[in-house]
Amino acid sequence: MDKIARTTQDIGRRLRAARVGAGLTLASVARQAGVSEGFLSKLERGQAAASIANLIQLADALGLGLHELFPSDGAPAKTRVAVHRAGAGDLQEVAATGYRWRHLGGGAPLDRMEVFHLVFPRAKGMATTVSHPGQEHCYVLSGEVLFHVGDAQYRLKAGDGILIDSQQPHRAENAGRGQAQMLMTVARPADASDVPDWWRLSATTTKEET
Repeated sequence: MDKIARTTQDIGRRLRAARVGAGLTLASVARQAGVSEGFLSKLERGQAAASIANLIQLADALGLGLHELFPSDGAPAKTRVAVHRAGAGDLQEVAATGYRWRHLGGGAPLDRMEVFHLVFPRAKGMATTVSHPGQEHCYVLSGEVLFHVGDAQYRLKAGDGILIDSQQPHRAENAGRGQAQMLMTVARPADASDVPDWWRLSATTTKEET
């Protein structure tokens, strides 16, 4: 069994354990999360992969932080110092969108900040609009990225940046003719147990383009 299949099954077990532990039925959780009962049943059995939006909604319906759907690796509760070397870490691909990400730092349970390198292949973008507590800053490293924030649109080129209140519905897409890359910093409020890491879910490892 490969890593993706193991992760899918582990998420399913955690979803089921949380639902049963809370005394909730498949039907009630599915209704609150906006998915079908049959789909949720398949998720719990590890027979289906959820989209980013699905997992955010399910975690919310179950009163979980999104990190609670994933196994702990014994990392410290708060990052003191973390150095990321050039080229370290694989690019992960979000199956629902085709864009890729590399984790650069942060993400421990008590961290308020997490940093990512995002890569949008040509003509790719987020299919789902998301919103969550906290703030995001995105700095375009190369190419062009179109941000949709609420009803507004912002076209950014290399060297441009955008800071948004993440509670506003938002998404991003590649607006140029080639690959686009950006540096994303996500900050969560002090009273939020988790910021939904929508760029991370349902991910597969890919080779970096040159």
